[in-house]
Amino acid sequence: MRPDEILALRDAPACPHNGKSKSGCARPQPGATQGGCSFDGARNALLPIADAAHIVHGRIGCTGSSWDNRGSRSSGADLFRRGMTTDLSDMDIVLGRGEKRLFQAIRQAVETYRPPAVFVYATCVTAMTGDDIEAVAQAASARFGVPVIPVDCAGFYGNKNLGNRIAGEVISRAVIGTREPDPVPEAARRPGERVHDVALIGEWNVGGEFWAVAPLFDELGLRLLCTFSGDARFREVQTLHRARAAMVVCSKAMLPVADRLRQEWGVPFFEGSFYGVRDTSQALRDFARLLDDPDLTDRVEALIAREEARVARTLEPLRARLAGRRVMIFSGGYKSWSLVSAMQDLGMIVVATGTEKSTEGDKERIRTLLGDGARLIDNNDQQVLIAAYHELKADIMIAGDRYIHSTLKSGLPFLDVDHVRRIGYAGYDGMIELARTLERTVSSPIWAQVRRPLPAPGRRAGPAREGEGVQ
Repeated sequence: MRPDEILALRDAPACPHNGKSKSGCARPQPGATQGGCSFDGARNALLPIADAAHIVHGRIGCTGSSWDNRGSRSSGADLFRRGMTTDLSDMDIVLGRGEKRLFQAIRQAVETYRPPAVFVYATCVTAMTGDDIEAVAQAASARFGVPVIPVDCAGFYGNKNLGNRIAGEVISRAVIGTREPDPVPEAARRPGERVHDVALIGEWNVGGEFWAVAPLFDELGLRLLCTFSGDARFREVQTLHRARAAMVVCSKAMLPVADRLRQEWGVPFFEGSFYGVRDTSQALRDFARLLDDPDLTDRVEALIAREEARVARTLEPLRARLAGRRVMIFSGGYKSWSLVSAMQDLGMIVVATGTEKSTEGDKERIRTLLGDGARLIDNNDQQVLIAAYHELKADIMIAGDRYIHSTLKSGLPFLDVDHVRRIGYAGYDGMIELARTLERTVSSPIWAQVRRPLPAPGRRAGPAREGEGVQ
């Protein structure tokens, strides 16, 4: 990929802060993250397309280190769970056998699994040796009659965010618009109701959490053409251009895809979240607003009233035990503000939130929710976070899984919201699950036990006293 092409990918006209210095797009320091390169970002963005074959062209380590980093789940097809690589050896690289091995890998994938498409990912090694993955992909596609899509995403091109954009550019250029959606089945039609085709962009179905939201769309007569890319199928991604409205869930990653859909196909979009009661309700209202269907608007409001009343009844005893608890959040991107809204729905006090991977737009949303005096933390040093936890007198930390060990070893309550988790917190039912998990965590008797002072030699430990414990 040429430098001018990389520069063009960094340009995001749909972003109101385009052209400014963006902390959320900064290159991470070595060792600060697991993965974090362009290859990692591109593969994680496309890997949830569950029925496609995903071949990593390079050394075995690139495949192993990036496999299942997204934590997406599938309702059927599971080919994406199989790690495929050309596994180049030193001799393959020295003797220039990379392109031949790639062609044979594509052949094996097609003949063994019969996928609807094959994605081929470049890595640092194959980019430096000059392997022409586009030519190989074109030849393999002509030979085997299957779309073979090259993804030029060598890790040294930039950070994970750039890799997300590379993936979005590839999908927009080579996949979207190559097939028309199937007609709406007669069984799905309801008298007097219009069926609207919609799409989600940047929804990864982490822990299967979108499955708690999908029934709401079915009830409202909104046909999801595609959730790009969580639990997606290749044929669904091809039809994204026919959506009547789209929602961008992870704005930092996939905003350019939505912007291109709007420019080339006239698909309007909005940015939203399914974390928390308020944000879930607002997302449904925004779909109704873009689709401009008065009957849909009435049905949306009726559904929201019913679901919010149901959730309020369920959360009442939990909210009583969580209200006033002080929570510290360290999760970048759109979760940095969507989790704030969810905590406020439970009556909890957010004392600080992390902005390590947040855009300027994300930070504006945080300030809107917390006020101008909001404490924003962009330093991911674990000692700094633990010190801030004690300084702010927090009751629980909500963060990704790389902070589990330091937090738990300090004897502090912790909730994992990383994208590799197996529990979903999206939608109305997800909010109930989140509240239950929070209540179990902060109320667990284990914290009093681990904070007991060590007994003197020859004495048994007694119960913890108020105010005593590890700080």
